[in-house]
Amino acid sequence: MTLDQLISNIKKISSEKEAVGLANYIQDWKTNEMNTVELRSSVEKYLGNSWLEDNFTYLHIYSVWSEFRDFAIDGIGGMTMNERLYHFGLLEDYEKAINEEGKERFYTKLMTTK
Repeated sequence: MTLDQLISNIKKISSEKEAVGLANYIQDWKTNEMNTVELRSSVEKYLGNSWLEDNFTYLHIYSVWSEFRDFAIDGIGGMTMNERLYHFGLLEDYEKAINEEGKERFYTKLMTTK
């Protein structure tokens, strides 16, 4: 599952304010300065402090989050840079970066070196 698929799945599970807020929060990660470890921590906190309408909705959202987290975040160490860019939905933005300085942000965000 990619980050974009995760966002889409959360929105499909519930149109509740808290669920949509989580999806938007994850989407915003693509352009902020947080790395993948910080994404994990902040989403876990968000889920822990959210009041979703029912337990089933919470469990369903947590399930899709866990699937993404376990594969993409926990497995990031075994991925190439291209795989990281793909799974985190950053491939197009990376390709648009004009120079190495612009690409450095992606190395930091995805916790890799050149």
